[in-house]
Amino acid sequence: MTADVTIARLPQDFDRWAELLDLIMRSFAYMDGVIDPPSSAHRLTLANLLDKARDEVCFIAMLEGRLVGCIFAAERAEVFYVGKLAVDDSARGAGIGRALMVAAERYAIEQGKPVLELQTRIELAANHTTFARMGFVEFERTAHEGFDRPTSITFRKMLG
Repeated sequence: MTADVTIARLPQDFDRWAELLDLIMRSFAYMDGVIDPPSSAHRLTLANLLDKARDEVCFIAMLEGRLVGCIFAAERAEVFYVGKLAVDDSARGAGIGRALMVAAERYAIEQGKPVLELQTRIELAANHTTFARMGFVEFERTAHEGFDRPTSITFRKMLG
């Protein structure tokens, strides 16, 4: 990862919500027309993004004052579920996604839940490969409501 990138928990006084929403929307846009049903990112608004940040833990990546990445982690009964991992196109390939995932991993361990879980769509084979390289293994396949075929793969990673 480039030395100028900082990864930190979303600060209490964070005020760049529109920028964060835009980052997520741009990062998930490549899925349009590829996955079915469409990404849940399309249901994000400024209001429910604020709710998400209040209910979950968010880590952000900053590069020279620019917001270039984020990840959310939601505590569940036995795991931390990570989602909305987003990296700005201008910063891809610099290890930012991996660094954000490591921040979520450390947080999960600190909270006594050494398992991360995430979901990715069946159609996104490159994501499957990326998450496998990060140590995730397939846990189950599920179907969205109204579908008679698997639409998502759940991956898990045992930590420390």
